[in-house]
Amino acid sequence: MPISMSTIVAGIAFLFVMVVLKKSIIFVPQNRAWLIERFGKYHSTKEAGLNFMVPFIDQIAADRSLKEQAQDVPSQTVITKDNISLVVDGVLYFRVLNPYDATYGVDDYTFAVTQLAQTTMRSAIGKLDLDRTFEEREALNADIVSSINEAAEPWGIQLLRYEIKDIVPPQSILESMEAQMKAERVKRAQILESEGDKQSAINVAEGQKAAQVLAAEAEKAEQILKAEGEAQAILAVAEAQAQALKTVGDAAKTEEGQKAVQLDLATKAIEAQKAIAKESSVV
Repeated sequence: MPISMSTIVAGIAFLFVMVVLKKSIIFVPQNRAWLIERFGKYHSTKEAGLNFMVPFIDQIAADRSLKEQAQDVPSQTVITKDNISLVVDGVLYFRVLNPYDATYGVDDYTFAVTQLAQTTMRSAIGKLDLDRTFEEREALNADIVSSINEAAEPWGIQLLRYEIKDIVPPQSILESMEAQMKAERVKRAQILESEGDKQSAINVAEGQKAAQVLAAEAEKAEQILKAEGEAQAILAVAEAQAQALKTVGDAAKTEEGQKAVQLDLATKAIEAQKAIAKESSVV
């Protein structure tokens, strides 16, 4: 059965509608932006998700990533303030803030921001001496980020951070730096050794001092114990004499005790007379 003309027309119309629908409906991926041109002129920016465009009239002019991007900055020769030649490279991290400016404000924003980073680096290092170049790397990075963001604002680019990867001085400078570091290591070793000797002497002196203190305390304790012993002996003798006197006193109160006392006194008197007589005869 031959196909009628109406069937053919309907089929062609259906295919045309399907093609139109396919070209009209677009899905923009996450973190991307599509710039649409109509008749060769910018028309709109399509963000992530379902979007529509006029087929055969609207065209996708640019596809911009909104993610953070990393870009190596090639090594270059720079001159420090004290006329030392260095080879420096780095890496920068940026993202597109304005897809329109990144597309129509600059021809190639990646190349432009890389070149700007190199020129900014040359200018920043040219203001510093060699030693400060190594010491102030973080400050250099911050200065470069600030300068690039100011210059790249018309391009719709934001520089998030910049990192200097390597700073390579000439071989003669490297040898001088190595000799300096070796001298510093020797100096630190000597200082540590002298501090060790000093601490050892301090420990010996403190040990001797502690021994002397212990000996003095031992001698003091011995003298205290000896004095306490002598005091106790004197106290015991005094108590014995007091007890004897008390006993004699108690005995003297009785008749027999009085006789004993009189007898004792008489005996002592006789002994005293004998002693006097003996001394007189000797004379």
